[in-house]
Amino acid sequence: MGQTASQFVAKCDPETVIPGGLMPPIAAAAATPASAPSTPKVDYMELPTPVRYEELQREALMSLKPELFEGCRFDFTRPLNQKFSLQHSLFMGSVEVPSQGSQTFKIPAATYEFGANLIDNKGMLIGRLLTDGRMNARVKYDLNDMFSVKMQTQLMHEKSYSQVMFDVDMKGLDWQGQVKLGNNAFYGVNYLQSVTPRLALGGEAFWLGSQKKSGVGFAARHASDTCVATAQVATTGLLSATYVHKVSDKVSLATEFLWNWNSREATASVGYDYFLRQCRLRGRVDSQGVVAAFLEERVNVGVNFLLSAEIDHNKKDYKFGFGMTIGE
Repeated sequence: MGQTASQFVAKCDPETVIPGGLMPPIAAAAATPASAPSTPKVDYMELPTPVRYEELQREALMSLKPELFEGCRFDFTRPLNQKFSLQHSLFMGSVEVPSQGSQTFKIPAATYEFGANLIDNKGMLIGRLLTDGRMNARVKYDLNDMFSVKMQTQLMHEKSYSQVMFDVDMKGLDWQGQVKLGNNAFYGVNYLQSVTPRLALGGEAFWLGSQKKSGVGFAARHASDTCVATAQVATTGLLSATYVHKVSDKVSLATEFLWNWNSREATASVGYDYFLRQCRLRGRVDSQGVVAAFLEERVNVGVNFLLSAEIDHNKKDYKFGFGMTIGE
């Protein structure tokens, strides 16, 4: 059978439209626009478990509030087996004494601290005893995957400064809650619920019977792979907002804003957290003229060198400390 001219051209050039308005199958497939990628549907019955309410701002606290100290500090941890270890801590420096004016008074101080740690898969028992008479203890035990109990206590010579707190933590598939009971007739409860894969909302309430005070607070936390934003507001007069941005695997930047509407005072701070090959550097600058930095240098396996510095330009208060930790 012979071919017409239009059939011959269409066979040679697939982009050619043959008479009658028909388009060859190859050209039709090429001309069909690519479908846009579909957004995965959110399953609100499979939301992730949020962090605990008291850890709402943990990323910001790591950068903005490192463990600053003044003087000399030495920590030694000796493991006796896989679960039990002993800890010795020595501190020599100065402590601040409250004064009526803006000037800060400091007196020399030195303390030795002995500690014991018992940690396993179900719980932990940590105790500390200091030469000035203070004793601290923390106990935690996981009853099951959903419930755990904790106790924290601090005993001192002054009865009014001694404290004890009992916590019951509850963990669900997409929520976390906590009930607190402490001395001085303290009662508290908090709850945090995931509402989307990245957003969690919650609140807290407390009652302090010895002072006849109560408070209610609300919080929100938005977390993604590169940033974490939180906001908290309470009837006690505090408003807090934080934002942490992960620039890379080694660098994080953090900001914090605090406002007390009772005293009409506000504070803003900016901080950083930088991981180098052998050290970790953290620091912050706030609107009150305080500049701080904290360096952890890894000298060897289990040996770290510490440097701490803080300058308060308004109060003309300068703090510098160095130390060493041995043992994991």
